[in-house]
Amino acid sequence: MSKLFSSLKIRNIELKNRIVVSAMCQYSCNEGVPNDWHLVHLGSRAVGGAGLIITEATAVSPEGRISPDDAGIWNDDQVNAYKRITAFIKTQNSVPGIQLAHAGRKASTYAPWKGDGKVNTENGGWQTLAPSALSFGDNFPNPKEMDENDIKLVIDQFHQAAKRSLEAGFEIVELHMAHGYLIHEFFSPISNHRKDNYGGSLENRCRFAIEVAKSVRDAISVGTPLFARISSTDWVGGGWDIDQAVQLAKWLKDVGVDLIDCSSGGNVSKALIPIGPGYQIPFAQRIKTEVNILTGGVGLITAAEQAEQIIGTGQADLVLLAREILRDPYWALHAAKKLNVELGDFPKQYLRIK
Repeated sequence: MSKLFSSLKIRNIELKNRIVVSAMCQYSCNEGVPNDWHLVHLGSRAVGGAGLIITEATAVSPEGRISPDDAGIWNDDQVNAYKRITAFIKTQNSVPGIQLAHAGRKASTYAPWKGDGKVNTENGGWQTLAPSALSFGDNFPNPKEMDENDIKLVIDQFHQAAKRSLEAGFEIVELHMAHGYLIHEFFSPISNHRKDNYGGSLENRCRFAIEVAKSVRDAISVGTPLFARISSTDWVGGGWDIDQAVQLAKWLKDVGVDLIDCSSGGNVSKALIPIGPGYQIPFAQRIKTEVNILTGGVGLITAAEQAEQIIGTGQADLVLLAREILRDPYWALHAAKKLNVELGDFPKQYLRIK
C-alpha cells in the first residue's frame, strides 16, 4: 500500500491522497480578481490528481499584495470569481484551499516579467507596512512602522478574508507566515526591532502571528482545517531559526492550527541557502516530532519515490509540490503509475490513455 496515496482526514475534510499543489503566485489578476487563467491553472492540477489545491498568496487587503497583479479576497467580486474555480476543483474529488497573505515590506513591487523592485505611487504603488521601518533591500519600498491601530486592522482583515474564503467555496485555509512577508517579518529579529509588546522577546515577536491565527480560527467553522506556512529559518546567524520555529508551532497548535507547512528563507536577500532535493524536510520532521502536529514538507520534491519515502517514513504528513507540478500538471497520475497504485477516480475523459 502506498502511503503517498493514502487518505488523510483533518477535522471534517478528507484528502484523497497526500499530494498538495503548493501556493504559487501567478501575477495575473486585475484588481485582485482571479480569471480564466486561474481556473485552467488550478483546475488542470485537480484533473491531474492532486488531493489538495492551494491558491497563490491571496491578499487580505489591497496593501497586502506583493504586486498590483496579485490575487485578493477583500471584496465580493473576488469571492464570486473564486466560486467558479472552487466548484470545478471539487468536481475532480480534490479539495480547494486558499493561502491568505499580507506582503508587508515586500509589497508594492513589480510582477517578475514587468520590472524589478518597487512600484512607485504614480505607477499604481502604495505605502507598505512592516513591524519596523526597515526596507527589505535597496530597490524595495520604505515601509511604515505599524502602530497598534494598524496591527488591529490587519488582524481584522485576515478575519474578514477567512470568512470570505468559506463563502467562496474554499475548504482549507492556510496562513502565509513565511518568505519574508508581514507575519514572518514580525517574528524574525532581523526585521522586527520593536520595543513594545510586539517586539523583543520570542513571545512578543510571535504575538502577531498567534493573534492572526486565533482571529482566523474564530472566523471559520470548527470543521475547517487551518494550516500555517512558516519559514523555519532565516538561514543567517542571529535571525529566526528552527528552535524558535518549534516554539511558534506549539503556540499555533494551541490556538487551533492543524498543520505546519514547513518552508524557509525569504527574509534576508543575500542568505546562503543550501538548496538540494528535500532540503527542508528535516524541518517538517522535527516540528512533527517535537510538537506532535501534522506537517507538510516542501522544497525540491520531484520524484514519486522521493515523495513516497517522505510520507512512508513519517517525516511529513503531506508533500507540497511547486515547480515540479508546474512542469507536469499530471504529476500525481504519473506518480501513481510509478508506484503501481490503481486509482479509483482516474479522470473519465482520459480513460483511453490509462
